[in-house]
Amino acid sequence: MPLPWYFDFVSPFAYLHWQKLKALPQFARIQPVPIALGAVLQHVGNLGPAEIPVKRRFFYRHLLWTAGQEGVPLRFPPAHPFNPLPALRSCIAAGSSTSAVDAIFNWIWKDGRAADDAAALAGLARTLGVGNLEAAIGTAEVKDALRRNTEAAIEAGVFGVPTLSIDGELFWGNDAHPLMVAVLDDPGVLRQPQWQQLLDLPVAVQRKR
Repeated sequence: MPLPWYFDFVSPFAYLHWQKLKALPQFARIQPVPIALGAVLQHVGNLGPAEIPVKRRFFYRHLLWTAGQEGVPLRFPPAHPFNPLPALRSCIAAGSSTSAVDAIFNWIWKDGRAADDAAALAGLARTLGVGNLEAAIGTAEVKDALRRNTEAAIEAGVFGVPTLSIDGELFWGNDAHPLMVAVLDDPGVLRQPQWQQLLDLPVAVQRKR
Protein backbone atom coordinates (compact mmCIF):
# COMPACT_ATOMS: atom_id res chain seq x y z
CA MET A 1 0.00 0.00 0.00
CA PRO A 2 1.19 3.57 -0.65
CA LEU A 3 2.51 5.62 2.25
CA PRO A 4 1.18 9.19 1.97
CA TRP A 5 3.73 11.77 3.04
CA TYR A 6 2.14 15.16 3.65
CA PHE A 7 4.47 18.14 3.28
CA ASP A 8 4.78 21.83 2.48
CA PHE A 9 7.86 23.42 0.93
CA VAL A 10 7.73 26.19 3.52
CA SER A 11 8.90 23.66 6.12
CA PRO A 12 12.69 23.21 6.25
CA PHE A 13 12.23 20.17 8.46
CA ALA A 14 10.20 18.61 5.66
CA TYR A 15 13.26 19.15 3.44
CA LEU A 16 15.46 17.38 6.00
CA HIS A 17 12.99 14.53 6.40
CA TRP A 18 12.73 14.05 2.64
CA GLN A 19 16.43 13.18 2.56
CA LYS A 20 15.83 10.41 5.12
CA LEU A 21 12.82 9.03 3.28
CA LYS A 22 14.85 8.60 0.10
CA ALA A 23 17.17 6.21 1.94
CA LEU A 24 14.34 3.92 3.10
CA PRO A 25 13.92 0.49 1.49
CA GLN A 26 10.19 1.35 1.41
CA PHE A 27 10.80 4.59 -0.51
CA ALA A 28 9.05 3.28 -3.63
CA ARG A 29 5.85 3.23 -1.58
CA ILE A 30 6.16 6.85 -0.44
CA GLN A 31 3.50 9.05 -2.02
CA PRO A 32 4.39 12.76 -1.72
CA VAL A 33 1.27 14.83 -1.02
CA PRO A 34 1.84 18.60 -1.20
CA ILE A 35 -0.53 20.47 1.13
CA ALA A 36 -1.01 24.05 2.33
CA LEU A 37 0.32 24.02 5.89
CA GLY A 38 -1.29 27.38 6.62
CA ALA A 39 -4.76 25.95 6.03
CA VAL A 40 -4.01 22.98 8.28
CA LEU A 41 -2.74 25.24 11.08
CA GLN A 42 -5.80 27.44 10.75
CA HIS A 43 -8.03 24.37 11.00
CA VAL A 44 -6.41 23.12 14.21
CA GLY A 45 -6.08 26.62 15.67
CA ASN A 46 -2.32 26.65 15.82
CA LEU A 47 0.54 28.91 14.76
CA GLY A 48 3.58 27.82 12.80
CA PRO A 49 6.88 27.83 14.76
CA ALA A 50 8.20 30.75 12.70
CA GLU A 51 5.10 32.82 13.57
CA ILE A 52 6.02 32.99 17.27
CA PRO A 53 9.03 35.33 17.66
CA VAL A 54 10.81 33.55 20.54
CA LYS A 55 10.05 30.13 19.06
CA ARG A 56 11.27 31.33 15.66
CA ARG A 57 14.68 32.13 17.17
CA PHE A 58 14.94 28.63 18.65
CA PHE A 59 13.44 26.98 15.56
CA TYR A 60 16.10 28.38 13.21
CA ARG A 61 18.97 27.49 15.52
CA HIS A 62 17.63 23.98 16.01
CA LEU A 63 17.20 23.65 12.25
CA LEU A 64 20.78 24.64 11.46
CA TRP A 65 22.13 22.40 14.20
CA THR A 66 20.04 19.45 12.97
CA ALA A 67 21.09 19.94 9.34
CA GLY A 68 24.72 19.98 10.45
CA GLN A 69 24.29 16.84 12.53
CA GLU A 70 22.60 15.06 9.62
CA GLY A 71 25.13 16.25 7.05
CA VAL A 72 22.48 17.89 4.88
CA PRO A 73 23.39 21.16 3.11
CA LEU A 74 20.91 23.89 4.04
CA ARG A 75 20.74 27.51 3.03
CA PHE A 76 17.84 29.78 3.91
CA PRO A 77 15.78 31.44 1.15
CA PRO A 78 15.70 35.27 1.11
CA ALA A 79 12.73 35.37 3.52
CA HIS A 80 10.87 32.95 5.76
CA PRO A 81 8.06 32.21 6.19
CA PHE A 82 7.20 32.78 2.55
CA ASN A 83 4.11 32.14 0.44
CA PRO A 84 4.50 28.46 -0.56
CA LEU A 85 1.50 28.24 -2.89
CA PRO A 86 3.46 28.78 -6.14
CA ALA A 87 5.94 26.03 -5.18
CA LEU A 88 3.18 23.65 -4.11
CA ARG A 89 1.22 24.25 -7.30
CA SER A 90 4.38 23.85 -9.38
CA CYS A 91 4.93 20.46 -7.79
CA ILE A 92 1.37 19.41 -8.60
CA ALA A 93 1.69 20.71 -12.17
CA ALA A 94 4.75 18.45 -12.49
CA GLY A 95 2.80 15.44 -11.24
CA SER A 96 4.12 15.54 -7.66
CA SER A 97 6.89 13.23 -8.80
CA THR A 98 9.96 12.39 -6.76
CA SER A 99 12.10 14.42 -9.14
CA ALA A 100 9.79 17.44 -8.83
CA VAL A 101 9.83 17.29 -5.03
CA ASP A 102 13.62 16.98 -5.12
CA ALA A 103 14.06 19.88 -7.50
CA ILE A 104 11.83 22.30 -5.60
CA PHE A 105 13.19 21.40 -2.17
CA ASN A 106 16.76 21.84 -3.46
CA TRP A 107 15.89 25.13 -5.13
CA ILE A 108 14.58 26.57 -1.85
CA TRP A 109 16.54 24.89 0.94
CA LYS A 110 19.78 23.72 -0.68
CA ASP A 111 20.38 26.69 -2.98
CA GLY A 112 18.57 29.29 -0.84
CA ARG A 113 16.43 30.71 -3.65
CA ALA A 114 13.06 32.44 -3.53
CA ALA A 115 9.96 30.46 -4.42
CA ASP A 116 7.07 32.75 -3.61
CA ASP A 117 5.92 33.51 -7.15
CA ALA A 118 6.06 32.07 -10.66
CA ALA A 119 8.86 34.42 -11.71
CA ALA A 120 11.08 33.22 -8.86
CA LEU A 121 10.51 29.62 -9.91
CA ALA A 122 10.88 30.19 -13.65
CA GLY A 123 14.35 28.64 -13.67
CA LEU A 124 12.82 25.33 -12.61
CA ALA A 125 10.30 25.07 -15.45
CA ARG A 126 12.49 22.94 -17.72
CA THR A 127 13.59 20.68 -14.85
CA LEU A 128 9.96 20.17 -13.88
CA GLY A 129 8.94 19.52 -17.48
CA VAL A 130 6.40 22.34 -17.40
CA GLY A 131 6.48 24.60 -20.44
CA ASN A 132 4.71 27.70 -19.12
CA LEU A 133 5.00 27.50 -15.35
CA GLU A 134 3.03 30.66 -14.63
CA ALA A 135 0.11 29.45 -16.74
CA ALA A 136 0.29 25.92 -15.32
CA ILE A 137 0.10 26.95 -11.67
CA GLY A 138 -2.75 29.32 -12.40
CA THR A 139 -5.12 26.67 -13.74
CA ALA A 140 -8.21 25.73 -11.80
CA GLU A 141 -7.19 22.08 -12.09
CA VAL A 142 -3.91 22.60 -10.24
CA LYS A 143 -5.43 24.90 -7.61
CA ASP A 144 -8.27 22.44 -6.99
CA ALA A 145 -5.80 19.56 -6.65
CA LEU A 146 -3.90 21.40 -3.91
CA ARG A 147 -7.16 22.22 -2.18
CA ARG A 148 -8.25 18.58 -2.32
CA ASN A 149 -4.88 17.41 -1.01
CA THR A 150 -5.15 19.79 1.93
CA GLU A 151 -8.75 18.85 2.70
CA ALA A 152 -7.83 15.16 2.58
CA ALA A 153 -4.93 15.79 4.96
CA ILE A 154 -7.22 17.57 7.41
CA GLU A 155 -9.75 14.75 7.12
CA ALA A 156 -6.97 12.25 7.88
CA GLY A 157 -6.09 14.18 11.05
CA VAL A 158 -2.86 15.81 9.87
CA PHE A 159 -1.90 18.67 12.19
CA GLY A 160 1.56 19.59 10.87
CA VAL A 161 4.27 18.72 8.37
CA PRO A 162 6.07 16.59 7.54
CA THR A 163 3.65 13.76 8.36
CA LEU A 164 3.90 10.17 7.19
CA SER A 165 0.77 8.03 7.24
CA ILE A 166 1.34 4.33 7.87
CA ASP A 167 -1.91 2.39 7.56
CA GLY A 168 -3.79 5.46 8.77
CA GLU A 169 -1.50 6.10 11.75
CA LEU A 170 0.15 9.51 11.58
CA PHE A 171 3.81 10.16 12.36
CA TRP A 172 4.82 13.81 12.51
CA GLY A 173 8.18 15.47 12.32
CA ASN A 174 11.72 14.94 11.15
CA ASP A 175 12.77 13.89 14.66
CA ALA A 176 10.14 11.11 14.71
CA HIS A 177 11.84 9.33 11.82
CA PRO A 178 13.32 6.50 13.97
CA LEU A 179 9.82 5.66 15.21
CA MET A 180 8.51 5.69 11.65
CA VAL A 181 11.21 3.24 10.62
CA ALA A 182 10.44 0.98 13.57
CA VAL A 183 6.74 0.88 12.66
CA LEU A 184 7.46 0.31 8.97
CA ASP A 185 9.64 -2.64 9.92
CA ASP A 186 7.19 -3.99 12.50
CA PRO A 187 3.65 -2.55 12.74
CA GLY A 188 3.22 -4.57 15.93
CA VAL A 189 5.24 -1.91 17.74
CA LEU A 190 2.03 0.12 18.02
CA ARG A 191 0.15 -2.75 19.64
CA GLN A 192 2.25 -2.85 22.79
CA PRO A 193 -0.14 -3.04 25.81
CA GLN A 194 1.22 0.11 27.45
CA TRP A 195 0.84 2.07 24.22
CA GLN A 196 -2.72 0.81 23.77
CA GLN A 197 -3.65 1.84 27.31
CA LEU A 198 -2.64 5.41 26.58
CA LEU A 199 -5.40 5.65 23.97
CA ASP A 200 -7.93 5.63 26.82
CA LEU A 201 -6.04 7.97 29.14
CA PRO A 202 -8.56 10.51 30.52
CA VAL A 203 -8.19 14.25 29.96
CA ALA A 204 -8.21 15.94 33.38
CA VAL A 205 -8.37 19.58 32.30
CA GLN A 206 -8.93 21.57 29.12
CA ARG A 207 -7.92 25.16 28.45
CA LYS A 208 -10.59 27.60 27.37
CA ARG A 209 -10.12 29.04 23.90
